[in-house]
Amino acid sequence: MTDASPPDPWHQRPPLHWDGGAAYGPYLVAMRELQDLAGGTNPPTEVLGAAAERLAELADLLRPYRCGEAELIPGRRHDLPGRGHPFLPPVVYTESTDDLLRGAVRFSQFHLGGNGAAHGGAVPLLFDEVMGHAANLGGRPIARTAYLHVNYRSITPIDADLVIEVSVDRQEGRKRFVTGRLFHGERLVSDAEGLFVMLLPGQP
Repeated sequence: MTDASPPDPWHQRPPLHWDGGAAYGPYLVAMRELQDLAGGTNPPTEVLGAAAERLAELADLLRPYRCGEAELIPGRRHDLPGRGHPFLPPVVYTESTDDLLRGAVRFSQFHLGGNGAAHGGAVPLLFDEVMGHAANLGGRPIARTAYLHVNYRSITPIDADLVIEVSVDRQEGRKRFVTGRLFHGERLVSDAEGLFVMLLPGQP
């Protein structure tokens, strides 16, 4: 008798046939610098025009290599900060157990909200990424975010060394309760609590 349940796209994902190799890291570093410069410069008209032309050329270079999600590299390079995803804050993990993650991260000009502080929406993005990663450690089946509550204790500075720590506090059936804390030196700048729920087979 065959199993008629729908396939589980997370647990049954085939490995990438090409992960970008050694060239992907420098490519990502250059992409992040470009994002910072786009959000942190005030060039004259002629420079903007030249930049737009070169960006269009770069888009033309990459466009033929569009692919489906199963073949995308971003998010699947766990050896690189932010899992190799240009959208995610580039966390570098310094400690990892089945129930605890600790890492170093810097918000850059790309994440600026105003007055030297990271955008308020960038902080939950960081927590969701690291807390979700922690919820799925230790061979636990994949879970998705059900809710995320963030407390802003003070501004989160850009271009500053920050430490994030996250713990899986308890599990009740399919529910995993996770908390996180973000520090600038000894100062707690924000904390979060979240619920992550294990996916059933076939759930996207």
